[in-house]
Amino acid sequence: MRLMYRQMLGFVAVILSLMAILTVSFISVTDQTIYQSTWRQLTKYSDSLVWDSIRYNPKTNDFAGFENSALSSNARLLSRQDVHFAIYNAAKKELYASNGFTPKLTASDWKHLKNGDIVKKKADYPAFRRVNVEGKESYKTSSEMTLIIHPYFYKQKLVAIVTIGTFVSTIRQNVKQLLKNFVFAFLLALLVALVISYMIARSLTKRIDKLNTATHLVAQGNYQVHLDNKNKDELDELSANFNQMVGSLRASREEIRLQEERRNQFMADAAHEMRTPLTTINGLLEGLAYDAIPEEDKMHSIQLMQNDTKRLIRLVNDNLNYEKIRTNQISMERKVFDAAAVLENLREQLCKKAAANKDELKLVVPDSIPVYADYDRFVQIMFNIIQNAIQFTTGGQITISAQRVAQGTEVKVADTGIGMTEEQVQNIWERFYKADRSRMNSQYGESGLGMAIVRQLVELHGGKIDVDSTYGQGTTFTVFFPDRDYAPTTGVNTITTTMHKPVY
Repeated sequence: MRLMYRQMLGFVAVILSLMAILTVSFISVTDQTIYQSTWRQLTKYSDSLVWDSIRYNPKTNDFAGFENSALSSNARLLSRQDVHFAIYNAAKKELYASNGFTPKLTASDWKHLKNGDIVKKKADYPAFRRVNVEGKESYKTSSEMTLIIHPYFYKQKLVAIVTIGTFVSTIRQNVKQLLKNFVFAFLLALLVALVISYMIARSLTKRIDKLNTATHLVAQGNYQVHLDNKNKDELDELSANFNQMVGSLRASREEIRLQEERRNQFMADAAHEMRTPLTTINGLLEGLAYDAIPEEDKMHSIQLMQNDTKRLIRLVNDNLNYEKIRTNQISMERKVFDAAAVLENLREQLCKKAAANKDELKLVVPDSIPVYADYDRFVQIMFNIIQNAIQFTTGGQITISAQRVAQGTEVKVADTGIGMTEEQVQNIWERFYKADRSRMNSQYGESGLGMAIVRQLVELHGGKIDVDSTYGQGTTFTVFFPDRDYAPTTGVNTITTTMHKPVY
């Protein structure tokens, strides 16, 4: 069964149950109410009978009896309404009976009457004469009646008992008419309930159908689906969560696409980086194998193969290091040491390489500047950045500076080299990326992994690296290392030491 029909069935079942309870309650209450109303009316009739027909002795002012003519007149009027009565005296003698209505009073009834209680009861009575609305006489067979037995006292003495009643069938006719009206209202309410339940169920299922259709579209690969929601109910919350899920899937698909492009580019770049040294090594080996290389050049050929072999080893090691750093598989032992001494040592190591490119390598740092970092990783970071500046600067100046800033230490490496465009700056942290794709040779770096490794190492320190470059004018790298109080502690080892001069 479809959800809409189940919802409608649920609505109708609830309404039917409620209406059934209301019907039973209504009939019960109505029946009691009509009987109570009938008994009150009969009481009024009884009082009217007594006051109209009772007579008193004018001399002694005692009770003298009832006037039959007045009783007969009232009997005719009441019989037209199917009301009949009988009057008894205190000695249980029948004084008057309308239309042959002679109910029998039990000992229990007399007991209550003598105490001044009004008795209300239902009972079956034998046939007696009745007068219909047109005044015609007929005989009523044994029927159930409801009646009251009312005692009357005069001067604290029981003088008369009036038994007055009407047919239960008359009361039930009124109840039946009310029940018919109620059934009609019930059917009308049921029809309205069906229409309203259909509208409510349809509005809910339409929204679910939209969600179902959207789900099928997403399953077919359409991630541009969007469901409207007004944040009114649970279905709107579900639509909002669905939109969020689709957005995540769309972002994931885009990320997968980018990762696939990067993987393809990585494979192409890795193959390119390894092809040149492998081709060189293979050519030299063939030359040696076929004795095509002169004796005086063999040692040079062996040196070339050694250099290219070392280059391949560095390429593999750089990739392994990058993956370890990226997946946080390395541990660091951070401590406080003198960055000025480390930078001075790096300047001395790279002076010859800078001079070969006709570059001036300048160091502008205080005599002592503390930095909180892993010693070896700090050397690796700064070595790669300075070497990168030398590789892309010819006949220019490279300035290394450092200073204390809020919450840490800042180191800058500025060059006057070839610079980079905005697009190149955005891609500089990618593996195998070089600022100038036409210069894929050893002059401008071996693998293009240096900057990617540098960024990962800086982020492991909880630091930050920024690059500011103008194409054709130069580039400035700014590296920030946080102090111990501001550096992350997860996944690294921390050693508390005093600042010292490094040992190489």
